Amino acid sequence: MQDFAAIDFETANNERSSVCSVGVVIVRDGEIVDKFYSLIKPEPEYYNYWCSRVHGLCADDTDNAPIFPEVWAQIEPKIAGLPLVAHNKSFDESCLKAVFRVYQMDYPDYPFLCTCVASRKVWHGGSHSLDVIAARCGYDLSNHHHALADAEACAAIALQIL
Repeated sequence: MQDFAAIDFETANNERSSVCSVGVVIVRDGEIVDKFYSLIKPEPEYYNYWCSRVHGLCADDTDNAPIFPEVWAQIEPKIAGLPLVAHNKSFDESCLKAVFRVYQMDYPDYPFLCTCVASRKVWHGGSHSLDVIAARCGYDLSNHHHALADAEACAAIALQIL
């Protein structure tokens, strides 16, 4: 696959709609042509300890961040006509659908592919976490759980195995 948008969300709490950051990497003709990152004011607007512990974000980081529809207005033209790719798409796709519902936005039924599922077909056994599979594909994910770094790792994996 040569044309796609790798996407990753981080959430503030256990609600899938509580996206607090997003990273997107646009790939065309097998080359990264654009990257996008933004903090997002989560909805509902609170952080739980465990989520903050994973990604390091807290309310102070997103107090002045834009709400999701404002961020998506910047992303939407960049991803037009491209399939979306995520590592563990069930999480990222459910976040996207949930936040669309919260803001009563029409969800355009984006085609979504999963590098985690694909990695299980290529490599049997062992861990299929993003950092492990990225390393197998030659990508050093040193900033794991930063949405843009995770999207970059996902793009590197997709370019090799999708």
